[in-house]
Amino acid sequence: MLTTIVSTALRFRVLVVAVAALLIVFGIRTVRHAPLDVFPEFAPPLVEIQTEAPGLSTEEVDALVTVPLENALNGTPFLKTIRSKSVLGLSSVVLIFQDGADVLKARQLVQERLMLAQSRLPTVVKPPVLMAPYSSLSRAMKIGVSSKKLSQMELSELALWTMRPRLMSVPGVANVAIWGQRDKQYQVLVDPERLRAAGVTLDAVMRAAGDAALLSAGGFIDTPNQRMAVRQLVSITSADNLARAVVAFRNGASIRLGDVANVVIGHPAPIGDAVINDGPGLLLIVEKQPWGNTLDVTREVERALADLKPGLADVELDSTIFRPATFIEMSLDNLSQAMWLGSALVAVILILFLFDWRTAFISMTAIPLSLLAAILVVHWRGYTINTMVLAGLVIALGEVVDDAIIGVENILRRLRLNHLKTHPEPAFQVVLNASIEVRSAVVYASLIVVLVFLPVFFLEGLAGAFFKPLATTYVLAMLASLLVALTVTPALSLMLLHGKPERKHDAPLVAWLKKHYRGILPWFIARPKLAVVLLLVAFGATGVAWTRLGEEFLPNFQERDFLMHWVEKPGTSLEAMTRITIRASKELRSIAGVRNFGAHIGRAEVADEVVGPNFTELWISIDPKVEYKPTIAKIQEVVDGYPGLYRDLLTYLRERIKEVLTGASATIVVRIYGPDLATLRELAATAGKAMSDIKGVSALKVEPQTLVPQVIVRLRPDVAGNFGLTSAQVRRAVATLVKGTKVGEVFEEQKIHDVAVWGEGRVRTDVQSLRELLIETPTGGHVLLGDVADLEIIPAPNEIKREGASRRIDVTCNVEGRDLGSVARDIETKVRALSFPHGYHPKFLGEYAARQEARQRLIGLSLIAVIGMLVLLQADFQSVRVTALVGLTLPFALIGGVFAAWWGSGVLSLGSLIGFVTVLGIAARNGILLVSHYRHLETEENEAFGPNLILRGAEERLTPILMTAGCAALALLPLVIKGNVPGHEIEFPMALVILGGLLTSTMLNLLLLPALYGAVMKPHPQAPAVKISQIQE
Repeated sequence: MLTTIVSTALRFRVLVVAVAALLIVFGIRTVRHAPLDVFPEFAPPLVEIQTEAPGLSTEEVDALVTVPLENALNGTPFLKTIRSKSVLGLSSVVLIFQDGADVLKARQLVQERLMLAQSRLPTVVKPPVLMAPYSSLSRAMKIGVSSKKLSQMELSELALWTMRPRLMSVPGVANVAIWGQRDKQYQVLVDPERLRAAGVTLDAVMRAAGDAALLSAGGFIDTPNQRMAVRQLVSITSADNLARAVVAFRNGASIRLGDVANVVIGHPAPIGDAVINDGPGLLLIVEKQPWGNTLDVTREVERALADLKPGLADVELDSTIFRPATFIEMSLDNLSQAMWLGSALVAVILILFLFDWRTAFISMTAIPLSLLAAILVVHWRGYTINTMVLAGLVIALGEVVDDAIIGVENILRRLRLNHLKTHPEPAFQVVLNASIEVRSAVVYASLIVVLVFLPVFFLEGLAGAFFKPLATTYVLAMLASLLVALTVTPALSLMLLHGKPERKHDAPLVAWLKKHYRGILPWFIARPKLAVVLLLVAFGATGVAWTRLGEEFLPNFQERDFLMHWVEKPGTSLEAMTRITIRASKELRSIAGVRNFGAHIGRAEVADEVVGPNFTELWISIDPKVEYKPTIAKIQEVVDGYPGLYRDLLTYLRERIKEVLTGASATIVVRIYGPDLATLRELAATAGKAMSDIKGVSALKVEPQTLVPQVIVRLRPDVAGNFGLTSAQVRRAVATLVKGTKVGEVFEEQKIHDVAVWGEGRVRTDVQSLRELLIETPTGGHVLLGDVADLEIIPAPNEIKREGASRRIDVTCNVEGRDLGSVARDIETKVRALSFPHGYHPKFLGEYAARQEARQRLIGLSLIAVIGMLVLLQADFQSVRVTALVGLTLPFALIGGVFAAWWGSGVLSLGSLIGFVTVLGIAARNGILLVSHYRHLETEENEAFGPNLILRGAEERLTPILMTAGCAALALLPLVIKGNVPGHEIEFPMALVILGGLLTSTMLNLLLLPALYGAVMKPHPQAPAVKISQIQE
């Protein structure tokens, strides 16, 4: 089959070259328009349902809304787990589906069940809302909106009715959440004392306000020739219009709303707030869909803002508070530069070794053809071009030329030998034979490289989502390079190398290397026992170094946008959090390099944060020109200056990775499950105390599922009955005076504003004012609320969280000053030593748990892959000894990889482990090529087994082995030299391991493998043998 492929390519060489050229042109055009992103989609498919329950306490939300919804949604096909959170007035239920599930199909299944469950919810609850599908990095941009002339309510009107609809029309945008929103509302503020004095009931006020805002259809009238619509205009255009609405008519005079209540333009009680650059404002958070492209969405949103700018007079917009597109652009630029620089270095290597532009050109064609072929397949499969895809290309960059190098070098050597013959063979036959001669080894070597990467495709969860695109791109590029080596390389060799001027000597660099290699190698061949001793020492040192390496899941990303979580004690008011936030804004903005500040406090309507007013997220961006680490240190100093609250400092990527793993924004999570909240709180406090003494634990937090004061109104039915009051009448009156009741809507130029009846501020300031609330009786009299109901303050939970139908509480921490693995193991040991009652148990989650799961799966599958490699080698060589010898070369790469990781950061990340997998394939390839060439010389060219065979084979393979290793190393060198810059965070430790492994595997393959081959192998039965000791003669 291989012979047929190569011979066909040689016959139709012009067509093959033309198709290759077309692939390059088409590939470049595709790459220019391919979607770009920072990382692949790494969050599992999920569906979130939010249900507003105004006025309901946390316990009522949990019992009346969350649990019924969980019961209805449990058992949905492809469901993995359910997480829920209940807070004051809001329920959030998140359904996490199995990896690979179709999120649109999942949403349809959830919607069907939700329709059935909705009818069983309390009438005071608003309809459940199915949140828009978000990507794993959902937040594409944060836009600060502020003004020195416009109020927050006026800004809200612009944001809600002008900006949001335009931004929602941008392709890829899932939602635009508005923090700090103050909706315009027509408010009728009543005082029970004033109503009693006027002899007007609360029901009459509500009825009058509702009737004034009533929108009613007018129908139409028919004339003999025409039908005309009748429109009834609503006269309410201001608070004064509403104030003139008639409540009652007595003694020939009208009593209007303005006579018995204050009619004003206001806003409902806020559920959240925003601070923009030291002052009040709005924070618009643009969230993108899973299939949305961050760069495209960002650019289109910025274009939309520019279009809106003329209509936003006196409004200041800041779209750089959080702009992940900047990090994406920097990352892709850095990786692209590394790729171009690596390509240039590969070209230099080829020219230095081949010393001929034709052979260098033929070898270099494998780079664009292989990489572009891989990108085209990735693009057709619907992937974005992200840093992991580019990392796969960068790693493959130096290896895709290997097959071409081996083929070109052998073709050139065979053409040179053919030229010296008395009766030369046709060039076609020489190129065909030379290509076939090395193809078997190359095909098996390429298959082994692919086999080595198979374990990566079986990684699950976050690790799989991150590294599968890298492995896919790498394997595709390697397979494409194999195809190029079988077709394009022979075709170009026949076209360019046949008839070219014959070079009688090796390239100067090759001649110099061979000269010194001939001087060194015999010494090793004559001392095979020393080779074994050196290997054992190297393996022992590697084992010691391995035990001293730390562990981490993924490195910190060099983003320029930072967020800080600030959590005060539950029950803290919005005003208090706003004061603290403004103070922090001034301090942070005083740091050189901090460009701007935005913060959102509490929550927004239909947004991804289900929190109380005690929760704040602060966002800043720093100038790319300032030094990274010193600036972060100054920011951390400011954050540490607020010891009375929980706070941390993260990048958004880091936070999202943590949230995807556990649902919490912390590195290590101890999640405790059980039925009773009080017991859970006690166990969490005990676990937190045990963890606090562990070195390396930072930002320790026991989840604040604490008790907060709650006012309960317990009606005394017998007393209320004496006044003719029912429980419904009392509840409605209390709800209207304390919470407010919507009675209608006003429509103004496609804008909708609520009309609400609400109690005056003084009647809802404290418990005593509630006791003195006047409740109307059916007889027209009034009674104090305190006379018909008991009011008391009792403790109640501020939030209730559930997972898998069980209540749970988290104890979380980050890691600082120690490696992740050491801290995680200490935490697990201490927590497991605690006593847990029946029905309660801890679960250890977070980055370390995910890393261990990925590591165990990777190591287990890698062992299977190694067995598969040995089977392939046995199939190729048909010799147990040869197979064992080549298998022995695999650990050669581990030696350098371990020492490179130890020299670098001393920490093994998941990227480092993938680096070990990669370098195993490269080490196997070089070993296969050398041993395969020995076998070829002995069986095909009748070279006698002995020192001459070993020296000749090693010398003839020296150039291709050094060229392939040099190309692979120099392709990665830019990644290593640039270090941990944006876009290289995962790739840098990976490249470092590969580079170290390449160094040791190449040295040991060239020096120790020949000595071991001479000592272990036996001569071919038909070939004369020469003793190894003769090498010294």
